Amino acid sequence: MTPPDLTALNTELLRKHGEGQRSRIERGVAQVAALWRPEDGDLAAFVREQFIGDQAQLDAAFARLESVFEQIDGHTHEVAREVRRATDVDVGPMLAVDPLLATYDPFAHVTEDLFQAKVGFVVLLNFPQTTLAERLEHGPKYSRRQWAEARLGSRFNRRVPAEVRQAGTRATADADLYIAQYNVWMHHLVDETGARLFPAGLRLISHWNLRDELKARYADPDGLKKQQTIIKVMERIVTQTIPAAVIDNPHVDWNPFTNAVAAAPASEVEADAPNREVVLDGAREDDVRYRKLLANFHAAKREDPFVPIAPTAIARSFELGRELPEARVKALLEQVLTSPLVGRTAKLIEQRLGRPLGPQDLWYAGFRGNASLPEAELDARTKNRYPTPEAFARDMPRLLQGLGFAPPRAKFLAEHILVDPSRGAGHALQSLRRGDFPHLRTRIGAGGMDYKGYNIAVHELGHNVEQVFSLYSVDHTLLAGVPNNAFTEALAFVFQARDLELLGVGKPDAASERERVLADFWATFEIAGVALVDVATWHWMYDHPEATPAELREAVVKIAQDTWDRYYAPVLGSPGTPLLGIYSHMISYPLYLADYPLGHLIAFQIEEHIHKAGKLGPEFERMASLGALTPDLWMTQATGAPVAAEPLLRATEAALASAGAPPP
Repeated sequence: MTPPDLTALNTELLRKHGEGQRSRIERGVAQVAALWRPEDGDLAAFVREQFIGDQAQLDAAFARLESVFEQIDGHTHEVAREVRRATDVDVGPMLAVDPLLATYDPFAHVTEDLFQAKVGFVVLLNFPQTTLAERLEHGPKYSRRQWAEARLGSRFNRRVPAEVRQAGTRATADADLYIAQYNVWMHHLVDETGARLFPAGLRLISHWNLRDELKARYADPDGLKKQQTIIKVMERIVTQTIPAAVIDNPHVDWNPFTNAVAAAPASEVEADAPNREVVLDGAREDDVRYRKLLANFHAAKREDPFVPIAPTAIARSFELGRELPEARVKALLEQVLTSPLVGRTAKLIEQRLGRPLGPQDLWYAGFRGNASLPEAELDARTKNRYPTPEAFARDMPRLLQGLGFAPPRAKFLAEHILVDPSRGAGHALQSLRRGDFPHLRTRIGAGGMDYKGYNIAVHELGHNVEQVFSLYSVDHTLLAGVPNNAFTEALAFVFQARDLELLGVGKPDAASERERVLADFWATFEIAGVALVDVATWHWMYDHPEATPAELREAVVKIAQDTWDRYYAPVLGSPGTPLLGIYSHMISYPLYLADYPLGHLIAFQIEEHIHKAGKLGPEFERMASLGALTPDLWMTQATGAPVAAEPLLRATEAALASAGAPPP
């Protein structure tokens, strides 16, 4: 309809419903017109029929839509979970059809079907589709009902064709499967003498398990050499100079420093080794990593024309996903990266290690209690306690009580979380309707859950507990969840920080609290640069949309090197390393990585509040029940202050002084 026609329609509705409805009429008609297509039919007739001017009828419509959307979302999510089950969960060998099933997105048609059924237009006509600026300005004064209405309207802020959504799902599923199968058999890494540095059977996924193995080697007398070997493996993966034949192949030995490949002696090949071809030509992996990343970019770019309020994947990630502007997030990260506390913390680490720092110390684990315990001892504890997923599930009530939840709440939570063995490193899969259960997924080997799997499981348990509370305890299911992924990561970090205590290794005291602060600061420093590399890579792809995988590889390596040289080389050396490009999220979880440093900042504020308030359990439940507000409003209601870096920096300065770190 033309603007004059819309004006006439507004005037007609005003005569019928009264001047008190003016703002709702004008806004609703404009929202409908923005997404109405000729094939949708007669807009004026629809508006006359579906505008709701009576408050009681509006309340009834709101309640009906909230109830129905919970069922639509919940059951569709269950279908999505089941079609991906064989690729996400270790249920035995995958069938050829399983990767194809994983690309099916049952959500692809839902929004468009709701538009075609005119349900989406009923929402747009009768409820506000607020902008981020509006929510930031007026959100603190919204009632809970107004917040629920804002989330209802945001369901229909874009109208992306189903085939475009499906293409995105195919790209991410394909990349996720590639990463889930990207394993290195560590026993088959050899040095210049042919010596094997790692035990037989150690099969580590990139990057998660490689990183965790590196962290675990600080207590090992030969740990430095093993760490340096892992760093070289990581660099080979980023630069794609890793020989294709060594990926998930225990039939081949590999020296990552020389890149030499040899057939593994039969006596050294693990009994459970998968059947793999022995190829000794040393040919590198053919930029597969960057083909997957480009596929995600091209799929996301197809969506751009259909989201005018956020016309790039980067904008959608920050403005719609995080509801935090990109510039603000980058400023928070750079505030940590450029802090003089980085140099002081590095000097403290150097004192403790008794040697100059290197790139491996990006993942320094000495601020945690497990740094002084052999990995084998921790593995023995966890494998004995958790031989199966069911064993971990049975122990959840005890774990949750150890975290401060009253026995009835611990029982309730444990009954609402299911545990699965993961093909990948692990993840928490939420539920979207009451009556369904979130799933905790972590890697469990033939001998049971090792410490790496346990540490991940405790992290994922934090996600799952948040997911239960933010669905079952929230007052409107339209507000289910938390503001963004950084918040669920933050709440998961709160659990993960207590994994050793739950394992019976150490109890918190003043010294451990100091170490926790330093660990949080160093972890935030580590992942902040990785996040900047991720975002910069997407900006580069938008600037070079026709790039080849080889060109993207060169760009990522250069971005990672430049970021390292600016923020990390001054304290860790090794200028020019591409190490920051190793995170697998870059490939399979587009633009996710910024949520981790944000999560650390948020987690620290939450921890500080819990320390003042008392038991973790009740406060965790209260915060998780606030729902999907904007980030600063959630933080203010949860802890009394908006998202900020200063609390972590202040506490780090005090912790450094207490630890006897060198002065500024």
